Amino acid sequence: MARLLLVKHAVPDIQPNVPAKKWRLGEQGRKQSARLAEALRLYNPSAVVTSDEPKAVETGRIAAEALELSFSSAPGLHEHDRAGVPYLDHPDDFRAAVKKFFERPVERVFGNESADEAKRRFIRAVETVLESRPDETVVLVAHGTVNTLLVAAHNGLEPFAFWKSWPLGTFAVLSRPDYGLIEGPRVST
Repeated sequence: MARLLLVKHAVPDIQPNVPAKKWRLGEQGRKQSARLAEALRLYNPSAVVTSDEPKAVETGRIAAEALELSFSSAPGLHEHDRAGVPYLDHPDDFRAAVKKFFERPVERVFGNESADEAKRRFIRAVETVLESRPDETVVLVAHGTVNTLLVAAHNGLEPFAFWKSWPLGTFAVLSRPDYGLIEGPRVST
């Protein structure tokens, strides 16, 4: 049965003076991506598709190489648009901003895209990717808030609580085509 293996990219090398959408993986993230590949192998995926952000591309490329699968990036799978938002160096400040983002979904409260706008864009992009692979289990590497928006919308979950439960470098197993949550987030060991 076809599944969607929805991955939250691995741990990036945080560079406060560089926009988050340009961050790359550090050594920890590269190792985490290799472990992730082994956990994904259990589901017999057929392809890896990522957002175009470097941290997602690198996570996906490492996993695809380890799994000997095709790899590509697709438009619209990027994180919600936070351009112009300064780096929030205290974890509590970042969590508070994300919480506000989920609690006020029609407003642009954390960047240039509301939660509702990001959700519509991301779900359309995911559907476009999956339409070309209707009977396959696909690994899709994306980002925390957009992944959460998709899963929460289709499973009646409270978004912020689910977002907090989803660590970097892990994945959720979803049914297709309804995006029902089967398992996850699943931590690779």
